[in-house]
Amino acid sequence: MKTRTLQQLITAIPTTDGAGVRLSRSIGKASSFRLDPFLMLDEFSSNNPDDYIAGFPDHPHRGFETVTYMLEGYMLHKDHLGNQGELKSGGAQWMAAGRGIIHSEIPQQESGRMHGFQLWLNLPAKEKMKPTAYKDICPEEIPEVHLKSGGKVRAVAGKLEMEGQGLSGPIQGGTTAPLFWDIHLPAGATFAHAIPAGHTAFIYAYEGRVSIGEDTRQNQLMPQVAGELTDGDFVVINALNQPAAFLLVAAKPLHEPIAQYGPFVMNTQDEILQAITDYQTGQLTSTTQRP
Repeated sequence: MKTRTLQQLITAIPTTDGAGVRLSRSIGKASSFRLDPFLMLDEFSSNNPDDYIAGFPDHPHRGFETVTYMLEGYMLHKDHLGNQGELKSGGAQWMAAGRGIIHSEIPQQESGRMHGFQLWLNLPAKEKMKPTAYKDICPEEIPEVHLKSGGKVRAVAGKLEMEGQGLSGPIQGGTTAPLFWDIHLPAGATFAHAIPAGHTAFIYAYEGRVSIGEDTRQNQLMPQVAGELTDGDFVVINALNQPAAFLLVAAKPLHEPIAQYGPFVMNTQDEILQAITDYQTGQLTSTTQRP
């Protein structure tokens, strides 16, 4: 058994996206901070409606997946196919943009806290032009296990086995075989679990501080910092002197070239130019089928 440790810290920077939504971007804040197959991680968190109320009006995507996980708040998703879904507190949406989608994500609240994450997960070349598909995941569809320490783990993707309980998240398999777990620990508690060797893995703390590994004095991670983990088949994460909440995310790397222009992620610049042309001429979504 080889325990993973911290390999790189990626501190989030403040930025805006959509129609002016304020957020913090760690993974993907520059191309050198991608973690194959992860392209970007944004955290949006505010009690001020001016920071989120404009939302994300109609915009295109091609060539990757988006994972939106809502801790608090209410947003409405719509796409060019006529589909729509609700993202509410505790829920998620997993969308494969494939060859092309035009969609919007608009807050359905005028006050209160909006807090959540959006992760961009790359697709392999052979799947970049597949039909668009997405899965709305209601809060009650995300299984969770309550730990003897008083903590809990919610499994959005992948399989989890803790304290005699086995959980399977609503998202399973796929080329990258992703894991996406939301973990809450009381002060001084520890989470330990197997992680497939060879998977790229990172931890993003959003409440409290955690340490990675057996020695709690080393490899500490602060909120709004993504911590890339070394390779291995096991991880040990400790909450320090206060309760902690963090995401643990892992997936198989693709080892493919990346060409990106905003919301288009392909393998070559020629493919990017084609995506731009397709969007400008209305061809981006012309053969997309209803999932």
